[in-house]
Formats: sequence, C-alpha cells, structure tokens
Amino acid sequence: MVHCSQTCQTPRNVLFAGKNVSIFEDIVFDQGLMAASQRIAQHFALERNAIGHDDAFSVITLDRIVEQFLRWRLMLPRVKPFYAVKCNNDPILLQLLANLGCGFDCASRGEIESIVKNGLCSGDNIVYANPCKTKSYIRHAEQMGIRRMTFDSVEELLKIKEMHSSAQLILRIAVADPTAQCPLATKFGCDLDAAPALLQLARDQGMELIGISFHVGSGCRDPSAFREAISASKKLFVLGTSMGHRMQLLDIGGGFPGHDTAQITFEQVVHVIQMALDDYFPLNDNAQNDFVEIIAEPGRFFGSSPVSLCPNVIAVQRVPSSRVTKTNENAQQDGFMLYINDGVYGSFNCILFDHFQPRGRPLFDVQKCHSSDSKNCDGQMPQFPTIVWGQTCDGLDQVEIACI
Repeated sequence: MVHCSQTCQTPRNVLFAGKNVSIFEDIVFDQGLMAASQRIAQHFALERNAIGHDDAFSVITLDRIVEQFLRWRLMLPRVKPFYAVKCNNDPILLQLLANLGCGFDCASRGEIESIVKNGLCSGDNIVYANPCKTKSYIRHAEQMGIRRMTFDSVEELLKIKEMHSSAQLILRIAVADPTAQCPLATKFGCDLDAAPALLQLARDQGMELIGISFHVGSGCRDPSAFREAISASKKLFVLGTSMGHRMQLLDIGGGFPGHDTAQITFEQVVHVIQMALDDYFPLNDNAQNDFVEIIAEPGRFFGSSPVSLCPNVIAVQRVPSSRVTKTNENAQQDGFMLYINDGVYGSFNCILFDHFQPRGRPLFDVQKCHSSDSKNCDGQMPQFPTIVWGQTCDGLDQVEIACI
C-alpha cells in the first residue's frame, strides 16, 4: 500500500506557450526543490492513476528555471546566456527562457525552427553554434534571418561564404577540460596553431568575422579550462583586430553544472570565469572591451535541475540477491528486478551517451511498518539489492542498480 503524506490542493491552470500550466498556490519551497517537486509529482500521479493513465511523465518546476536565471544574472552579469536548445527543447521551458531574456544556441534546422517559428526571439538572439553544417541548413539559417554562426575549418568557411555571404563568423577554437563529463575538443574546434591562418582566410575572402568561441566540454569538472580558453581568445582578439576584423563577440560556451550536487559547483566555475574576464577583457582597459559582447551556451544549468522524471513500475520479479550482486555473499537474501516504462532508449539515454548515472527514489513513501506490534517497529523498511530495467527487450537497457 502506498500513500501520499501531504496532498496538494487542486491547481489553477493557465495557458502558456500553447499548453496548460498548473499553478500550485499551496506549494512552498522552504523544504527544498526536491520536496516541492515530489509533492507536485504525487498530485499528478494520483490524478493520472485515477483515469487509468500509467505512462511515464515529467514535471518541470518553472520556479526553478526563474531562480536559475536570476542566479546567473547576479553572478555573471557581463555574460548573456544563450540556452542550448539541444539540452531540453520543451516548448514551455523555451518560452519562459525567452520571456526572461535568454538568447538561444541552436545546432540544427529543427532547433532553429522551434525558436523562430514560435516567435521566441529574432535572429539576432540566435547563434548557430555548430561548426559542421550542411549547405541546405546554412541557406535555411539565412532565410530565418540568422547571421551568427561558428566555423572551425577552411572547408566550413568556404561553404558558408557560398551559401550565406552575409554571415557573421565566429571562430571556434579547441581548448578543453579533458576531465569533462562529455569532452568536445576532439570533435570540434580548430587547433590554436591553425587559428591565425583561418582569421587571415576570412579576411582574404571578405567575410565578416566577429569573434571567438570555445566549449570546454559538457559537464566541466576543471574550471581552470575556462581561464586557459579566455586567455587564448584574448590573443586571437588582438590578432584579429590587427588584421582588420571587428572583434566584438566572445562566446564562452557551456559546461555549467545543472545540479548543486555535481562534482563542481556553479559558484566555483563563475569565480574562475569572472577572474579571467577581469584579467583579459576588463571593462576599464580600453574602449574596445566596453563593446565586446560576452555570451555563453548553458544547457543543463537551465534544463536539468527543474525537471523530475516519473516512470511507472510496470513489473516486479523477486530473485536471489546473487542475481543482482553477482556474488555469493548473502545469497539467501531476496533481490528484486523492477521494470519501468522508460529506459536508455528514451529519457535515460544519458546513461549511455552522457556518462551520467541518475538516482531514483520512490515517489510515494511505502508503509513504514507491517507489524501490528509497534514495539517491534523501528520505522525503517528493509532494503533489497535491486536492478531497475527499462521496458525494451535489450539487456543493455539497465537504468540503475541500487538497494531499494
């Protein structure tokens, strides 16, 4: 038997981004985001169960998005966030970020259309931050009024010139944190030694080059990588200016943690960035730096912590614990296999592709004591070795191993 210890009042629904958004007037966050999100999820789980809906669902706590945005503006006032749409393209999240004043980092035609066709912002507030684009996608960007786009090679520069001669080029350099959750420098960015030649080629081809970009890697673990990248960018700003380019944009990319429980905190990353900007792009250095626009491409910072995923347990199997632990220790103890209606081919693809292990918890508290004798009840339920499986028939569709 399960129960909800504290139910929510019926929410008030409003229309936002073409969808219904539930406003819970009685929810307060004094016990933390997780507790508030859990209460909201409990409400929807009971509501959906009552009408026979048992599909997985997610809850996005919009208050958290606003909180993260204000936190960003307070701690990085010189850096405008351009949200990485690839992280989470939920239309309500995108609309809220647009209303708050975010720009958008788009990496594909579909992402561009989701922003422009919904009127979230103009092309000036979009950066086409993919250094490898098809010709048709470049042409599409031109039609959508998007001029800012990255490149990291001779071939890409010439391709952009052919398809979008009025583009504003941003040279992406390869400076990275090798310990990042998802390193990117091997795939994208030109070597620093090759950057001067690309700056000169852009000048020779009559292309407008406006700045430098980098990405230290998604899920940065070593913030010193930001300082190295900003230092390298400054040198290229000086070189580009000497060649006749109007260097006016610095894009410091992503890598910002989405959870305070991450190996590195947002505050630690911000401290390094602020110090580096003060050293290499100080506002009081000269008139030029006053006109340098500094942007970033946060993804998980906005799109991760506000979201709670609620899959449903669709099957349970009791097994010997050795089948879970792969050892003979406590072999007589029970173990369990739980099967949920989501998995690594759906919302949990982060396990395979993002090197991230999510941790689940029961949405409802189970009955804490089955004994009729309260003297024998310590208020704790026993835990069992458990594997949580996804719903497919693939043996790799394993979501978590834990004691539950």
